[in-house]
Amino acid sequence: MKKFNMQSLNIRGVKAIYLFEMARLRRTLFQSIASPVISTLLYFVVFGSAIGSRIEQVDGITYAQFIVPGLLMLSLLTHSTSNASFGIYFPKFTGTIYEVLSAPISYLEIVMGYVGAAASKSIILGVIILVTSAFFVDLQIAHPFWMVFFLLMTSITFALLGFIIGIWADNFEKLQVIPLLVITPLTFLGGTFYSLDMLPPFWQTVSLFNPVVYLISGFRWSFYEMADVNISVSVFMIFFFLFSCLGVVWWIFRTGYNIKQ
Repeated sequence: MKKFNMQSLNIRGVKAIYLFEMARLRRTLFQSIASPVISTLLYFVVFGSAIGSRIEQVDGITYAQFIVPGLLMLSLLTHSTSNASFGIYFPKFTGTIYEVLSAPISYLEIVMGYVGAAASKSIILGVIILVTSAFFVDLQIAHPFWMVFFLLMTSITFALLGFIIGIWADNFEKLQVIPLLVITPLTFLGGTFYSLDMLPPFWQTVSLFNPVVYLISGFRWSFYEMADVNISVSVFMIFFFLFSCLGVVWWIFRTGYNIKQ
């Protein structure tokens, strides 16, 4: 495999991987788009209507409005990770990964193709959920630039995490362990459906050790200018996660971990 440099970026190779992965979105439209959107609508019905009718307001906005950024972040985190992990694991499972590795394409270009496709799928899903939520609540986006920033950066970062999981996993059970047992619980406990101010002081402190809190807080701030932590801390954390994942991906290809048997 050739080494990467900016002047020899293989756009055709990146595009081939990207389009191949995006084609799976069309083949599994219900599973990839319709099912998550329906699940999110159920959250709106259960939490926004049933529970929201018992909670008048949260920091000046309705409870239904409050949970929109959290639900979006829940979808972005889980689907970015699962899309990327399956995208790279399946070629490993079938053995076609060796065709990719032997092609005249660099490590970075492989990552760009798989991660770009996984992030794109999640962004499409996020936009659909955002538009759908407008039929249920009166959406307010105080800072559109920061909303797009968190949308893009979260999708890319957790697609990188999913890529790492897909390389690490050697069976379908392992493929689901981290998304189901780590990411989803952290998201639910990260302020998706509540503000940290609602918690007792001890649990507020404990929650600050949950990295997802900073992502949801920053994303919610971009909508309503309300946050559980300072927005600068949220921005720092998303870059910290991003560069940590990039570092692990670099190490994987440097050592050939779990891809060069």
